[in-house]
Parts: sequence; C-alpha cells; structure tokens
Amino acid sequence: MSKIIDARGLSCPQPVLMTLDEIKSGTENEIQILVDNEASRENVTRAAESQGWTIGQIKKDGDESRIIIKG
Repeated sequence: MSKIIDARGLSCPQPVLMTLDEIKSGTENEIQILVDNEASRENVTRAAESQGWTIGQIKKDGDESRIIIKG
C-alpha cells in the first residue's frame, strides 16, 4: 500500500515540502501525490528525482494529476 499525499488546492512550495517530508520519513517505498496545477506537478517530480526516486506514473484528469513515485 502506498502513502497518498493530497496537495490539491495548495501552491508551491507546499506540495514539494510535503513530498520531501514523506520521502525523508523513510516509511514508504511508493508515494502518490495529488496536485491540481502544472507547476506543482513539475516541481514535485523534480524534487522526487533529486532525492533518487523514480517517477512511476503520472495520471492526469483535467487539472488534477496523480503522481506515483517509487524509492
């Protein structure tokens, strides 16, 4: 089971900080991040990759995106 971070409605840097906090907790090897704007989507994926995580999938549904990262 992966952790889900609901960052919809939040502007950067909040989604990035939430993602980095979860990565640093070390409790999950897969995290799903929900965002609702392009800037957050790009910044979260960039931040995850900078921590050595891979982007498993990005599912877009209108303005919302589900980013699945794997560590």
